[in-house]
Amino acid sequence: MARPTLLVAEPEPVQALSVRKLVLETAKYNVLTAHSNRETLDLFHLFPNISMAVLVDDSELNCEQIAKYIRTTTDKVPIIFLTSRIGGKCDYADHNITSGEPERLLELVRSLVGDPRQAERSHSQL
Repeated sequence: MARPTLLVAEPEPVQALSVRKLVLETAKYNVLTAHSNRETLDLFHLFPNISMAVLVDDSELNCEQIAKYIRTTTDKVPIIFLTSRIGGKCDYADHNITSGEPERLLELVRSLVGDPRQAERSHSQL
């Protein structure tokens, strides 16, 4: 089984890497990161077989526009919207969760696309 590839659209982090990217990569997911609407759509076109999209609520990113575009292109890619605002929501996302809970994000990602660590363990036992 190939590792699932996640497209993460988030604001440019102050530090070199975002904590979100580190958490997802440590969990053995491939992560493509975009920091603008254009970059997100460009990556989506370059990598049409992504396993999931994670869109982070930010004034620089139009999550509704991005999610709507992905949804009109394919209905096979789950979309998670992360927000820090109470009641924040993206109508085209499949899941809307709080951005301050990386363990909840990881649990949701695993439930939707599987856990690559499990595949590695079963493969190493062969």
